Amino acid sequence: MTIETAIVALSDVLGDRLSRSKSDLDAHGMSETHFAPAPPDAVAYPETTDDVSRIMAICHAHGCPVVAFGAGTALEGHTSAIRGGVSLNFSRMNKVLSVHPGDLEAVVQPGLTREELNRELRNTGLFFSVDPGANASLGGMAATRASGTTAVRYGTIRENILALEVVLADGRVIRTGSRAKKSSSGYDLTGLFLGSEGTLGIITELTVKLRGQPEAISAGVCGFDAIGQAVEAVVAVIQMGVPVARIEFVDTEAVRAVNGYSGTDLPERPHLFVEFHGSVASAAEDAQRFAEVVADFGASDVRVATKTEERSALWTARHHAYWACLGLRPGATAVVTDVCVPISKLAEAVEETRADIAASWIPGPILGHVGDGNFHAILLVDPKAPDDLGEAKRLAGRMAERALRLGGTITGEHGIGMGKLGYMEAEHGAAWEVMGEIKRALDPAGILNPGKVVRGN
Repeated sequence: MTIETAIVALSDVLGDRLSRSKSDLDAHGMSETHFAPAPPDAVAYPETTDDVSRIMAICHAHGCPVVAFGAGTALEGHTSAIRGGVSLNFSRMNKVLSVHPGDLEAVVQPGLTREELNRELRNTGLFFSVDPGANASLGGMAATRASGTTAVRYGTIRENILALEVVLADGRVIRTGSRAKKSSSGYDLTGLFLGSEGTLGIITELTVKLRGQPEAISAGVCGFDAIGQAVEAVVAVIQMGVPVARIEFVDTEAVRAVNGYSGTDLPERPHLFVEFHGSVASAAEDAQRFAEVVADFGASDVRVATKTEERSALWTARHHAYWACLGLRPGATAVVTDVCVPISKLAEAVEETRADIAASWIPGPILGHVGDGNFHAILLVDPKAPDDLGEAKRLAGRMAERALRLGGTITGEHGIGMGKLGYMEAEHGAAWEVMGEIKRALDPAGILNPGKVVRGN
């Protein structure tokens, strides 16, 4: 039994929904960042949970690796088929199955993106709150335990999933959780699969929480003379309980990149981007309280946007920051890394990281969802310069080690994939081996996204 015999069996089941075209294989083996291409041997396009179950049963019998593939925007090599096999593309499982407005819930398929879901919800007065920036697929967001700009108010994907349908490595279909708001029934299997990066099972259905659209939304941006002032202002805002819906940090290099890419005219200095949700009165009051707090830390150039088009322009510029930063070094690729630290240690972590990058020849803008202690560095690497990648990895390693020293984690939302395997033991100790035991219990043949998250997989 081999990968090839599995593909022969799958072609009998899927017909033209199994592709071996070079363009398909290449598209499913690429990474958003610096990882070398690792294409699968075939790409399958399931349309139902039953399709996924049959695919997994065949691959299990033949020992064929399977990698779930959503929007393909993961940053740590999560979807790279480093041992070949089959990539499961969920673009055809992209439906809203049901909406329960009275319960603030929806049931969706994994290939549906967050923007598609919110378009479907426009006439209901509800929205799905998790916004990682990219128009990510919901199955991928769940599998990587995604976060994003709104997590400071609405929580990460973990807090916004009630139940899952999951296909196990051998083809069995299970359901975890329910539509009830809470349960004390048995193990939290929903939590187990969230963030497992496709190594424990394949998510085929999600029950997600929805929120009521706020009556009023206001956004703003303000500048600071130094990184430390900006980050300390964030800490003060959070500690004082100002209910920000988003609070994002961009350093001077990131501002320069955003200005060039998106046509904004922000002064080239560290900035905070903020947003407030609520009634007309409460959103205005929250914005005023925010302005008063950050003024004590030297905030200036305060701009407020209440019109939809102005707010959209502001957040589009922030969401496009990755592509903007690539433009700072034409032809560059990037090592994009994130860490998360306790909010009280945020200023220390960001300032030390900025000093590390300043002492290196690698350009590296810093930005992040600093309301929950999570920030990112986009380390720009010239693929023609042989020492660049090693230097970028060294800087990323320093960030990870610093985060652990300060009581944080090596990744707040990007996940592990294969890019951060080397730091897992330092963060988790013996618990990392327990993760491996769980993996072996659910996937003894090791066919689900091999080479990711756990040791010896």
